[in-house]
Amino acid sequence: MKSKKIIIGSRGSKLALIYAERAKNEILKISKKCDIEIKKITTKGDVVQDKRLSDTGGKGLFCKLIEEELINKKIDIAVHALKDLPSEQTKGLITDCFLERNDPREILISKNNLSLQKISAGSVVGTSSFRREFQLKKIRKDLRYKVIRGNVDTRIEKLNRNLFDAIILSYAGVKFLNLTDHISQIFSTSEIIPSAGQGVIALQCRKNDYEIRNLLNKVNHKKTHDCMQAERSVLKILEGDCETAVGAFAQIDRDKIFLEAELFSLDGKQRFYIKSSKDKNLATKLGEEVGKMLKKQSKNSYKK
Repeated sequence: MKSKKIIIGSRGSKLALIYAERAKNEILKISKKCDIEIKKITTKGDVVQDKRLSDTGGKGLFCKLIEEELINKKIDIAVHALKDLPSEQTKGLITDCFLERNDPREILISKNNLSLQKISAGSVVGTSSFRREFQLKKIRKDLRYKVIRGNVDTRIEKLNRNLFDAIILSYAGVKFLNLTDHISQIFSTSEIIPSAGQGVIALQCRKNDYEIRNLLNKVNHKKTHDCMQAERSVLKILEGDCETAVGAFAQIDRDKIFLEAELFSLDGKQRFYIKSSKDKNLATKLGEEVGKMLKKQSKNSYKK
């Protein structure tokens, strides 16, 4: 690529800007001639922080304005936390570049550094996700679950102000912000199956910008890319929204890709689970098959 200025668009949160810097550094490894600028964009998801995403417009809240800047050629590349992106591609844009996956696990931060099993009955646990709430209820039905929004440090502050007894967050975000000393418990991906794309930074560009697409193709982490095809295909088949309580996690071992997924009914009382594998070159097909099996098992009980 010739020397040129590239503008990366990102949410303005501390964590999002760390992700954008990582994207910038990965691009510079491929093409040191690039002059890269990071542009902060405030999304509606950053402004509305007292409601669930499902009550304020869904996952698109975190990406709509950034995508508009991309479509209008005010930025060249958009950086997203993949789990915040809807499964359907926005017209004219393509998301097909993923940086190497960060730790996908969930963590608990609690008062007095207690594990989930040791928290007192009736304690209030903060989460903004139906998936996490229903998964935790499998382990502790006797706790109360309350909506919490805001950036990682904002949520920790709410815990310290005694608004909650514990909160659940993604390990990757806490790690990037150097807040791991707050962690009370780390859940395995089998204990709590992550959301599709959790821990993955996605780079998006215009579909017809072949110069940028060529650059991003060189940045793309193949193993992560294959896992994302499987996980995201589950979401596409389910045609769910941000109220859909679904977890999907793929791993590659040699020539095989393994996919574990679970889906909850709308009220969280029923759980549907599938674990399957295929040749790693059939990642998309694996995700589609697992999505169809979950859909059949659930009889659409996960939809309104």
